Amino acid sequence: MDSQELQILKNRYDIIGADPALTRALDTAVAIAPTDLTVLIEGESGTGKENIPKIIHQYSRRKNGKFLAVNCGAIPEGTINAELFGHERGAFTGAVGERKGYFEEANGGTLFLDEIGELPKETQAMLLRVLQNGEFMKVGSSKVEKTDVRVICATNVNLSYAVATGKFRQDLYYRINSIQIKMPPLRERKSDIYLLFRKFSSDFAQKYGSCRVSLDLEAISLLSSYRWPGNIRQLKNVAETVTAIESRPARAGADKVELGAAVIRRYLPDEQDTLLPAQASPEGPRSPFADQDKQMIIKAILDLKQEVDELRAQVNSGAAPASPQHVIPPHIDEPEEQSFEEEPAAAEAPQHELSIKEMREEAIQRALARHDGKVDLAAKELGISERTIYRKLAEKKKKG
Repeated sequence: MDSQELQILKNRYDIIGADPALTRALDTAVAIAPTDLTVLIEGESGTGKENIPKIIHQYSRRKNGKFLAVNCGAIPEGTINAELFGHERGAFTGAVGERKGYFEEANGGTLFLDEIGELPKETQAMLLRVLQNGEFMKVGSSKVEKTDVRVICATNVNLSYAVATGKFRQDLYYRINSIQIKMPPLRERKSDIYLLFRKFSSDFAQKYGSCRVSLDLEAISLLSSYRWPGNIRQLKNVAETVTAIESRPARAGADKVELGAAVIRRYLPDEQDTLLPAQASPEGPRSPFADQDKQMIIKAILDLKQEVDELRAQVNSGAAPASPQHVIPPHIDEPEEQSFEEEPAAAEAPQHELSIKEMREEAIQRALARHDGKVDLAAKELGISERTIYRKLAEKKKKG
């Protein structure tokens, strides 16, 4: 597509941004639309994956047929087969009549299967068959039926990892992965973030008759550096909330409100406390702890182990053990090959169990002690922000 055609496409589907990765995804969608190849769209939740199937359908020879979108993760496992392939009367309790499934309804058109990684294994086998030869059987029937459907799949999890762990069929993965389109997360589209904010804020202001919100350079920089774990969906919510609270009714000569970073920061959740996008990594499942908690707990466990080792050595040598509060162990770097799950086994000596919160506080106190109370150096050692340390210290002071 040339630049004019690309802009027409973006306007039609209300797509904002000029990021090269986004443009590549749109170009690919238009290029493969005339074919019947199965497409796999990958990307985190909230990146706008739902626009790609619509574009492919509209530019395909099936554009006059039906376009149906199905969220596989929202359908209970017990009814997913009937929803996709239909059922006969009496096939199960409540099946009072025959019902067409999505594959039959979409015959001659396009079927978009979102969250494909949530399909149970039995349904995966049935899907593989219909993709290979267009054949399926309704639940409760032995009659083979045919359909002609273009299938587009989307996922926000790592399917190759799901295959490796046995949760997703390898043959189905290769079958749906004929063409792969990757939707970039918002944090990789930094130049588009303010464009999107301005669009969402302007739409909201126009809808409710309030002033448009603009940002100064520091506020724009803050937005661009934020991680946006919820991607475009989260940014839209923030833009609308800021406009609703910080704007004022529009009047002649005053149709704009400029905000600074201090104001915008109040509407951004603390990155350290925000759950990251639920995308499985090829190395294995994520720890249930946040990254900063994991690192701080590891350091606390290692420090405790070091203390116990020193006390044990003093006892064995017959020397009087030093009081624990005067023992400040040296900093111990986390061994690269050591995983978090292995650490508790190594720290076998402490007889009491520390809660995660206590371990965090312990790690912060020890880091501050090692650096004579200098917060910036302690934060650097722990791999967290200075703001997080100040917040934890304030919480402890408030409690004590």
